[in-house]
Amino acid sequence: MEGLVLCSANYTPLTPLSFLERAAFVYRKRVALIHGNTSFSWEELHGRCVKLASALFKLGVSPGDIVAAVAPNIPALYELHFSVPMAGAVLSALNPRLDAATLAQLLQQLVAKVIFVYSDFIEIVLQALNILQEKDKPYFLVLIHESSNTKELPVSSPPTKILDYHTLLEMGQSNFKIVYPKNELDPISISFTSGSTGKPKGVVYSHRAAYLNAIADIFRYEMGKMPVFLWTVDMFRCNGWCLPWTVAALGGTNICIEEINGKEILDAIYLHNVTHFCGAPMILSKIADAIATNQPLLPHQVNVTVAGVLPPLEILTKLEELGFIINHAYGMSEALGPMISMSRKYQDDFSNSNEDMNVKIREGIHNIMMEEVDVKDPESMKSVPADGKTTGEIMFRGNAMMLGYLKDTSKTEEAFEGGWYRTKDLGIKYPDGYIQLKDRAVDIIKSGEKFISTLEIEVVLIRHPMVLEAAVVALPDDVVGETPCAFVKLKEGCFVTDEEIIKFCKDWLQDYMVPRAVIFGDLPLNSSGKIQKFILRDKAKALKCPLS
Repeated sequence: MEGLVLCSANYTPLTPLSFLERAAFVYRKRVALIHGNTSFSWEELHGRCVKLASALFKLGVSPGDIVAAVAPNIPALYELHFSVPMAGAVLSALNPRLDAATLAQLLQQLVAKVIFVYSDFIEIVLQALNILQEKDKPYFLVLIHESSNTKELPVSSPPTKILDYHTLLEMGQSNFKIVYPKNELDPISISFTSGSTGKPKGVVYSHRAAYLNAIADIFRYEMGKMPVFLWTVDMFRCNGWCLPWTVAALGGTNICIEEINGKEILDAIYLHNVTHFCGAPMILSKIADAIATNQPLLPHQVNVTVAGVLPPLEILTKLEELGFIINHAYGMSEALGPMISMSRKYQDDFSNSNEDMNVKIREGIHNIMMEEVDVKDPESMKSVPADGKTTGEIMFRGNAMMLGYLKDTSKTEEAFEGGWYRTKDLGIKYPDGYIQLKDRAVDIIKSGEKFISTLEIEVVLIRHPMVLEAAVVALPDDVVGETPCAFVKLKEGCFVTDEEIIKFCKDWLQDYMVPRAVIFGDLPLNSSGKIQKFILRDKAKALKCPLS
């Protein structure tokens, strides 16, 4: 159309860095972050991030370089979410609970220019670097610590240059010119998948996707202006579900706590007037266990979103009566975190006016920045009927998606085959468009002509008052091919027989879904706390079905 022009006046590449710039101007003296006795205003936090970006530039960090971080939810890790991209670099926040061998694998993929390490994890990082044995390439480590005493490095440590975080910060200049992306599709971060089904993959996020997903968070978690956000979701996990950038966009206050336990969470809520927090479903159980007999009601409603299998109804009810609003979400690293969500309050309201009571077990609707979500036949790529019965693969596409897998073109092409991201999760779609997750494709149990969802059985097992954790896998069977096998971890001090567990399941499940074997004991977890079902499948193969 004649007379139009694209220029800096009407187009700027999207980047969440603009959120911090605005917060420093609009919210200036408002508290941005609290950790113990330490607090910073948005103006101060912005200044620290600019200086840290400047210091990284002085260390030789160039646009496109990767900077790694091995740290818990502390102020330094929050600052790195801004300062690293401010230097034009790419942040990769790594799980500090990884073992040395796995950490070495990830560092080998990253080839990080600088590695930031919290003092508690320096030993494991040095072990990982020793495994790599790249003696001709010294590593630049920046040690983050709470006190003024730096930790001595072991004599056996690999060739390294080491700096103290506070010293590095002082090296920076406050007038440093921030390096904004020339292209909004430039990488901003790399998050690794949990590796629960294989080797962890580096998932690369763009400035554009991070910006849009951060905005989507505002709607997804029902956030108003200046929320108080408690950090119970790991910042290394999908960049904290993009929430470091969301809180900056809203001029909120970040609350970092030492330990993620029920008492710490409740104390923080009352002390800081927390409005929102997120994480794994186990935090709900931890809070429920910490609630005192005469626990006062929350000072206001607190919005909490969890991704994963929900705990028993009595726990949810106990928390909701105290003042929590619980939201259930579904997502993955490739979608920058939760992508489908539904509030239990909305479920109740919807159920009261809806004849289909199954609405309570649906995952929900996709966020505003995800263009499409569908359940498709993976072969024909046609949508399955929206009848609440026909199973297909959950797929989606949109603006809040990864760029691809780091240094793995074939895996990226496989994931995006057909122009959709293929989750490899099975689900069904209802007439109203809501989706229900059935199972991972690799976990589904094929029993004769029936397909059994392990998730549906696990939900029932968790309802048993003596069960702490449960996982279900396929047990080989000569007659029907496969039958359910339950692995159960009981609560401390509890005892129940396998016959009692099976009888309990019969009250809730159809006969063909009832576990034919129950194995008690600890469940194998990876460093992210996810159950490693491939190990349980191997154990099940060694069993002989008692009811063949």
